Amino acid sequence: MIKSNDEIFDALKSVLEPDLGKDIITLGLVSDVKFSENSISFSVQMKNAAMHARKRMEDACAFAVERKFGKDITVVVNVQALKKSEAAQSILPNVKNTIAIVSGKGGVGKSTIAANTAVGLAKKGFKVGIVDADIYGPSVPMMFDVLHYKPLSRQINNKQYIVPAENYGVKILSIGFFAELDQAVVWRGPMAVKALKQLIFDADWGELDYLIIDTPPGTGDVHLSIVQSLPLTGAVVVTTPQSVALADAKKAIAMFKMDNINVPIIGLVENMSWFTPKDHPDEKYFIFGENGGENLSKSLDISLLGKIPLVQSIRQSGDAGRPAVLQQETVVEKYYDDLCDELMKNIDQRNANLEGTKVVEVEYGEPKCSK
Repeated sequence: MIKSNDEIFDALKSVLEPDLGKDIITLGLVSDVKFSENSISFSVQMKNAAMHARKRMEDACAFAVERKFGKDITVVVNVQALKKSEAAQSILPNVKNTIAIVSGKGGVGKSTIAANTAVGLAKKGFKVGIVDADIYGPSVPMMFDVLHYKPLSRQINNKQYIVPAENYGVKILSIGFFAELDQAVVWRGPMAVKALKQLIFDADWGELDYLIIDTPPGTGDVHLSIVQSLPLTGAVVVTTPQSVALADAKKAIAMFKMDNINVPIIGLVENMSWFTPKDHPDEKYFIFGENGGENLSKSLDISLLGKIPLVQSIRQSGDAGRPAVLQQETVVEKYYDDLCDELMKNIDQRNANLEGTKVVEVEYGEPKCSK
C-alpha cells in the first residue's frame, strides 16, 4: 500500500530524462502526484516531447512504479514538453554563473584574460571551471600546463560524462585534449558546434560558482550555439585600445545586445593598455593607443572591468603554463585581482537587478528569442 509521495519519487529515481542524462526526480520534472490504494497519476516534463519519446517515457515510468508496487496498480502518466529555457537550466543545475569571454577580433589577449580570471576567482575560494570553446585555436591547455591531459569518462546515472582536467583550482576542458598537439582541427561549423556542446553539457563539472567560456574571436556559429543552448549570466568583452580592435569589439557587443539575443554585457576589459619597460618602471608607452577601451565603455554605458598593461611576464607565464595572476605580491597580480573583484561585483549587480537570460531559438540563421 502506498503511504506517501516519497515512495513514488523513490521508484521514479530509476527513470532517466534521455536528453538531460539525469533521473526525472533529481531534475525536478515530476509534479501533480496523486495516488489511491490502486492507482497513481503524475505529470512528467521532458525535453523531447515527440510522440515516440513520450511513449517511451510513459512505459519507463509505468515499469518503475509497477516494479515497486506490483502490476495490479493503475499508472497514469501525463508527459509534457519542458520549456527550452527550463531545459537549458536543468542541464547545468549546479553551475551558478556562466560567463562568456568574447572579442571582436583575434590577438587581443582574450584567452589570457579568461585564464587569469578563472584562476583569480579560484584564488578567492570560488569553485571555477573553464571551457576552451576556441575550437580552431585552443590555447587553454598550454596556459594551464595540461597539454598532455587525456580526458577520462565517469558514469553517472547510466550516462558517461567527461572528467575535466584540473589545475590551480580550476576545472578545465578543451577541444585540444582530443587532438594531437600538432594536429589541426579542420571541422565544418556543425561539427564544431557538436563538439562544443559535448564539452559544456556532457562534462562532470560538479558544483561551480563560475563557468568561464573562452570563445573564438568574432561572432559566428559557436557564439550562436552557446546562446541557443545555454542561458548565459553575461558576456565580458576584451579589446585593446587600438581603433581596429575597438571597431570589432563594438560588433561583438552589438550581437549580444540584440533584442532577440539579449545577453547582458557584464563589462569590458582593456588589454595591453600600455607598455612599461622593466628598467624604467615609471614610464608608460601607449603602443596600441591610449584609453580606447575606456572611452568605448563610457560611450556605450558599459562597465570598464579593468585595464591590463602589456607586460613581458604575462606572456611568459602563459607560455609556461602558470597564469600571471599567481605571481604573488606583484603589480600584475594586483591588476588581475582587481579585475576579478570588479567582475564579481558586476555579476552580483546583474543577478540582483535583471531576470535570468533566456536561451535563443535559431531558425534559418536568424536568432529568435524563445517564448
